[in-house]
Amino acid sequence: MESLCVYCAGPLFNQSERDEMTSIADRLVEQGHSVYLPHRDGMEFRLVREVLMERGWDPAIAGQFLHEAIFALDIYQLAVACDAMVWNLNGRVPDEGAVSEAAIAWTLGKPLVAYQDDVRSMIAGRMNPLLVGLVEFTTVSCIADLPAALHAEVQRTPARPLNFDRVPAKLQLAINRGEHLWKALRREGAYCENQLIADCVTFLFAPTSSQPPSHLTQSRTSNA
Repeated sequence: MESLCVYCAGPLFNQSERDEMTSIADRLVEQGHSVYLPHRDGMEFRLVREVLMERGWDPAIAGQFLHEAIFALDIYQLAVACDAMVWNLNGRVPDEGAVSEAAIAWTLGKPLVAYQDDVRSMIAGRMNPLLVGLVEFTTVSCIADLPAALHAEVQRTPARPLNFDRVPAKLQLAINRGEHLWKALRREGAYCENQLIADCVTFLFAPTSSQPPSHLTQSRTSNA
């Protein structure tokens, strides 16, 4: 099977959830794929927001433009940079963000595989049909089996590049903004560096009319 870039979507709100998502990503990497794991390869809202607040940003304003940045970056990764998606359905209820990402992947025709070994969100022994319908009513219950399931799905639904000119204008805008942010993060070497991530996000997404006093910003990015 050819090497793919795989978007790993799922809950990330406590250490056990992050560990499970890392295990999924690691298994895919072991099989020769690259992955995008949002909290590791993108940014964590809480940590970057703390940096922005330390620089003098109002918490509400910082939260607003940071949310815009995370949305754009994740949309770019899902729609353009990644070839396929693995979706972790575990949880009392499936993670809301991952549900949205799965719907986008399905709409764009991306190969999509779901993992679940948690029965808490089942109804009469079955998942919500509007969720599992996105993966042909089939889920994988063992992380070790995900690469084989992904291979089968790619054979059935080959990954194909996005026809940018045929997607809605709002999606085009989000993709463009996310691409600019991703390039800035890579250029600045901002992997897991929250200070550098805050620099890039501020430069590209912060409202200029609400800048805090310059002596508080401590921003180092001059060209993104």
